[in-house]
Amino acid sequence: MTDVSTFPEKIAATQSPKPDKVLNADSLLQWHRSRSVRQRSIVLGTLCLLVISFLAVTGVGAVSISWYQLMSILAEPLGLEWAWHTPQQALVFWEIRLPRVVGAVFIGAALASSGAAMQSLFRNPLVEPALMGVSGGAALMAVWVMVFGHFLIGVSLKNLLGVYILPVAAFTGGVGVTLLAYQIAGHQGRTGISTLILAGVALNALAGAAIGLTLFFADDAAIRSFTFWSMGSLGSLNWSKLAVMCPIVVLGYGLIYTHSNALNAFALGEREAYFLGYRVQRVKRVVILSTALSVGATVAVAGVIGFMGLVVPHLVRMSLGAENKQVLRMTALVGALLMLWADLLARVLVAPAELPLGIVTSFLGAPFFIVLLFKYRKQMI
Repeated sequence: MTDVSTFPEKIAATQSPKPDKVLNADSLLQWHRSRSVRQRSIVLGTLCLLVISFLAVTGVGAVSISWYQLMSILAEPLGLEWAWHTPQQALVFWEIRLPRVVGAVFIGAALASSGAAMQSLFRNPLVEPALMGVSGGAALMAVWVMVFGHFLIGVSLKNLLGVYILPVAAFTGGVGVTLLAYQIAGHQGRTGISTLILAGVALNALAGAAIGLTLFFADDAAIRSFTFWSMGSLGSLNWSKLAVMCPIVVLGYGLIYTHSNALNAFALGEREAYFLGYRVQRVKRVVILSTALSVGATVAVAGVIGFMGLVVPHLVRMSLGAENKQVLRMTALVGALLMLWADLLARVLVAPAELPLGIVTSFLGAPFFIVLLFKYRKQMI
């Protein structure tokens, strides 16, 4: 099988040296070395910024935790009794702040990397995971549980699942609608990319209509609950929910990452990827299912958070190029970083109240989406 992991670099290498320079092996080698150093520097700098941000945002909130108090809290499990913090600060850190920031890291990484994979698979810079119907299916099941919970699942099952009934229902709805879109688009063992997008759009519209009809019969409490859930929030995260979500996200990301070379081949076209030795239909199934798993798990515990899967991949490709191994690594880091700061803004802008996280990400992502439309409008006419 031909290795296509360096195709984007090879294409870029033929274009990168300036016309007034002689195109020879030494200049290309020097350019590749400088580019590799630049890429490593960007990744390392982003990783350091992510670690610093992770520690910094845990100290911000109604209960303030300074740097030295944070070190004291972290040292306590190691048997070091520095006693620079109060029991209240330790409780807030371990049970409220830390689950929230850990969840932000995983959710941001999942949404961003899933968006990068979908854009590479569909060869469309304006695609994001929500087009596959994940968010619509999850929202539909969530509103059904909120409004008709006792009638749909029964009292015994609701008592068995307890507080996890909403995440389980949302995850099931998101993955189920994605699989349904894939089945609708399939014909004689083949799945067309354009048909798949149209199937996802149609199912999203159908889910939206069903949500509106359900809310028509809902009471005020159910409407308020669904409205807040649908705009996204990390406020309900705890260690139990993370224990369920994180393994699913890691599994989905791992499956996508192992197909990064295949996604490079897809940049040349499906037929070219087939002649390079890749099983095109299998790659589609794995990437789409992995995306549905990752995004479904995040929507289940945090609600609908838009634009992360659209904005972050473009930021990464502008700085690192189009090679998917690099893109998938970096989108996970940048997505986690942006989600940390978006959640921080949601907590502090209207403190002591809290803005829905989806509002913050939409305000940040929508202008970028408009810029993308202006950039690619000539290609779409």
